[in-house]
Amino acid sequence: MRIGHGPPSQRQDLFGGHGEVLVWDLLAGQSAPPFTSVLSCVLAAGGHVGRHVQQRDSEIVIGLTGCGEAIVDGRVLPFGPGSVVFLPFRSSLELRNERTDAPLRYLIVKATPAGESSASG
Repeated sequence: MRIGHGPPSQRQDLFGGHGEVLVWDLLAGQSAPPFTSVLSCVLAAGGHVGRHVQQRDSEIVIGLTGCGEAIVDGRVLPFGPGSVVFLPFRSSLELRNERTDAPLRYLIVKATPAGESSASG
């Protein structure tokens, strides 16, 4: 399946988790304020993205395929197709792919937190 523009960035054991995450930058460096990035991601079967804090942006994470869970500020939420998780600036996220036979696919949309001006603006 072709996703994004060109080959993905391959990341291993992201934020202290385990497994490979493929990441495509869908904006490909284009400016789109207040959005700072749009990423298409594929977490390997049985993979885990470790707990990390949103250091610069607010974001939403949208489930596309697969079955897993999102842990937001310690709260466990089911995560799969049609799931939308909102992460305010400074909140924490962890993602787990519960399937050992299929990847978890999702989109991440990051934006400048409300009330802050963008660098280009």
